[in-house]
Amino acid sequence: MNLSDAAVRREERAIFDLRKLYEQYGYKKYKMSKFEEYELYLENKSFLPSQQVITFTDLRGKLMALKPDVTLSIAKNAPSEPAEPEKLYYNENVYRTPRGSNEYKEIMQLGLECLGDIDLYTQCEVVLLACKSLITLSEESLMVVSHMGFVSGLLESCALSRSHEEKILKCIGHKNAHEILKLCEASNVPQQTRDSLVALTSLYGNFAETLARAEKLVRNEKMAASLLELRELYSVLGGEPESAGAKLDFSVINDLSYYNGLIFQGFINGVPNAIIAGGRYDNLMEKLGKNTKAIGFAVYADQLERCDPETDRFDVDVLLVYDKGADMFKLNAAVKMLTANGRRVRVQTTKSEKLRYRQLLRLGDGGLEILETND
Repeated sequence: MNLSDAAVRREERAIFDLRKLYEQYGYKKYKMSKFEEYELYLENKSFLPSQQVITFTDLRGKLMALKPDVTLSIAKNAPSEPAEPEKLYYNENVYRTPRGSNEYKEIMQLGLECLGDIDLYTQCEVVLLACKSLITLSEESLMVVSHMGFVSGLLESCALSRSHEEKILKCIGHKNAHEILKLCEASNVPQQTRDSLVALTSLYGNFAETLARAEKLVRNEKMAASLLELRELYSVLGGEPESAGAKLDFSVINDLSYYNGLIFQGFINGVPNAIIAGGRYDNLMEKLGKNTKAIGFAVYADQLERCDPETDRFDVDVLLVYDKGADMFKLNAAVKMLTANGRRVRVQTTKSEKLRYRQLLRLGDGGLEILETND
């Protein structure tokens, strides 16, 4: 990864702080192999952020893959019916092509998963930890929450084909009202239902007001149950400072084959894509033959590189040059003084044409002298 030193330090600090946060709530670190059988990803490609997977044949002749995702591995290896909740967090490298890229990258991914009997408290805890994680990454942040049950309940009332459902879901996610109307017209969807589907694209705001607006769109018990779940979530977390600014956004959607309940995304200033994403994925567990529920989220800490373009300007704060006959005691004392102030210091006998530095200093007989400043 082409991260600057400052960005790497920020990423490392974030990872340390998040691990401490998850352990404080009783989550245990989960360690896994870098490899997984390719069949797992082949059968669940639509669950992956990227369809591209690096494969190789092992010594047994088995087709394997470098892990492009962690949640699938945890879900696959989880007990079918855990006697007590599995509360796990991970800090792993995954291998895939990031959005907008055409090359594979090794990406650091953190995450948290809870498997077992998922009750109201468990859901609230996971969403709260997602909110706390977001604020740990940046004070300038926004968490948006949605519910796949509300969206899927409305789609079920339309009696659409699977392919049309998927197209409309994509349009809702892109807030493309015009294309939704075209698809509804082609499928003879009643006007009132068309209006409701279009309304999802702009159903956004604080919890209380948005829930009231969503109430008018309820068509069946599934939609009503989804709103009740969101109200319960808000009643528990509404007073928490980390989640007080969270918004409801029903245009946030995910694959219905895997996600069935609460979903959420977290954004920070300076990064166009979600840096946190997660939700309830009972359908994935069922697809893998597991008789258990699950909720969790991933943190894409590598995205921190994009927060502050200024971090890429300089490789070091100070380039300190000295003559070969310099007093080593004075040189060591100068380095000690500069680094004690938190500056990054590189010491060598010659000026560099490759390094980007804020300041060029020289140790002479009279002490430190400034040769160049690039701020």
